[in-house]
Amino acid sequence: MNVKIASAVAALVVAAAAPAAYAQDENAGWYLGGGVGQFNAQIDDVDDVDATVDDWDNDDTAYKVFAGYRMNNFLAFELDYINLGEPSGSVVPGVNLDAAVDGFAPYVVGTIPLGNWFEVYGRLGYFFYDATVGVESEIDGRAEFDEESEDLVYGAGIGAKIGEKLNVRFEYERFDLQGVDDADSLWLTAAWKF
Repeated sequence: MNVKIASAVAALVVAAAAPAAYAQDENAGWYLGGGVGQFNAQIDDVDDVDATVDDWDNDDTAYKVFAGYRMNNFLAFELDYINLGEPSGSVVPGVNLDAAVDGFAPYVVGTIPLGNWFEVYGRLGYFFYDATVGVESEIDGRAEFDEESEDLVYGAGIGAKIGEKLNVRFEYERFDLQGVDDADSLWLTAAWKF
């Protein structure tokens, strides 16, 4: 008798949960996307052989491509290839500093739907990157330094669904890059759901 009651209760729970599960899974599936943005890097107190420099602050165009799997309306996992461009600028007259950074970042993305067409989201990931920093001086010539590293990256944004498959997003992202005081980017991206 207890088996029959337990089976009936289990069947009722499954029947009651099915509509909620279906509603959560309407956005589930694989997606691919890409985007363009502006990356800004700021370094305070650059120590160089020639001089100590304050406030090197430059930006460049950045881009990313990504693929992900959305579990439901609220949770997705994503892998991005990110190229942060090559910010470059003078640190003192006759000395130029440039930095090229690119790599891969796996993310966990949490989303809160705002009706049927809009959503806000936060993302947390870890950026595995290769950085090449070049210092060029009229006196000493050019020196380059390569470094592979990994650091935390996080951000937030707003997305809008266009039709059933396309999602357009605007987001702010912050990178905790080694040797850089402030590193952030603004992105405009689009993703296609399969």
